[in-house]
Amino acid sequence: MTQRDNPPSPADPPTTSHRATAIVWMVLLVAGLAVGLWSLKHAEIKPEKSTHDAWMNGIAETAINQSLRLPGQSWIEMAGAAARYRLLGDLGEQVVLGCPQWMFYHDGLRVQPGTRSDVVKQRLQLLEHWHEQLQARNVQTLVVAVPDKARVEEEYLCGRTMTKTMQARYDELSRTLAERNIAFADLRPVLEAQPEDMYFRTDVHMNAAGSQRAAEAVATKALTLLGGKRGTQRFDISPPSAPEPRMGDLLVLSGLKDAPTGWRPDIESVSSQTITPVRSGGLLDDTPPVQVLLAGSSNGLRSNFAEWLGNDLGQEVWNLSMDGGQFSGAMVKALAQEARWPASLRLVIWEFSENTLSLPLTDDEKKALKQITAPVLASANTQGG
Repeated sequence: MTQRDNPPSPADPPTTSHRATAIVWMVLLVAGLAVGLWSLKHAEIKPEKSTHDAWMNGIAETAINQSLRLPGQSWIEMAGAAARYRLLGDLGEQVVLGCPQWMFYHDGLRVQPGTRSDVVKQRLQLLEHWHEQLQARNVQTLVVAVPDKARVEEEYLCGRTMTKTMQARYDELSRTLAERNIAFADLRPVLEAQPEDMYFRTDVHMNAAGSQRAAEAVATKALTLLGGKRGTQRFDISPPSAPEPRMGDLLVLSGLKDAPTGWRPDIESVSSQTITPVRSGGLLDDTPPVQVLLAGSSNGLRSNFAEWLGNDLGQEVWNLSMDGGQFSGAMVKALAQEARWPASLRLVIWEFSENTLSLPLTDDEKKALKQITAPVLASANTQGG
């Protein structure tokens, strides 16, 4: 007769081995609960990922899931990323490897899977809407699309290519803005014509030379909108410092920030400069009223782009650029402060990266688009009825 034929009675006391197993599982569950509660308490969830919409579409849950990390998980992920790079030349889902050791953002080469085919058209609709809103305040708009790194530094792609859809979007933007008579600074000829590199090797942004060239071109276009007269503000420009190591954002994005030398692309060494407005130091040293607002992406916060722009305009720029703003984050932020804009404001420079045209719409963009299209649909329904 087997044990199955003669199962233990419910009245039988548990064996020592059963008690030990139960205690081990109990300790593991309590430890897991403690780690989970600690992780939740220290979770850094961005405000835009804790909205009602974020909870309804799963973005908030995904952000929480990503914040729940086990001890040592970061090291394990780094080791996996380093081995994947060293053995396979693979940098993960968001970054692709060019040559030699050049890194590119994957979203600059192809449209994210699942993105609506009319997303660029929707963004151009938003752009025209906000331009008209600025016009109503007698404020001009200058649109600046920073070309993708893959477009300007194409020789370092080494066999990789932008899809035809992505290649066509810059022309679509330029053509639409011309048809709508909206001022546009096309940076392609400026950056593509330079013999030197215009972008960091391990970062998605323009380097110092690229930012200076781009700011000069934007300022030239902006001055035509401001009457052609450069301001009188002087700036103190320091000489370039000795090169220092600079961690590129694509190294961070690919999980290789803390990987040892040889197990990641080499870190770049770059010089830095400071550009500051010259003050007299007197009690009556009032700054001129602000005329130009920069609603930019992270490009407006890197490599002194905003500072070079102010120097070339001869006046300080009100910089509301923001990291992670994508296509319209800074513009939405600026418009939210519209009631506090100074009466002297004459021009909004709206800067974004080319690749953000093809990203899925943000919640703010969906909300704004709904506000634009709802009256049109209501009018159509009324006429149809």
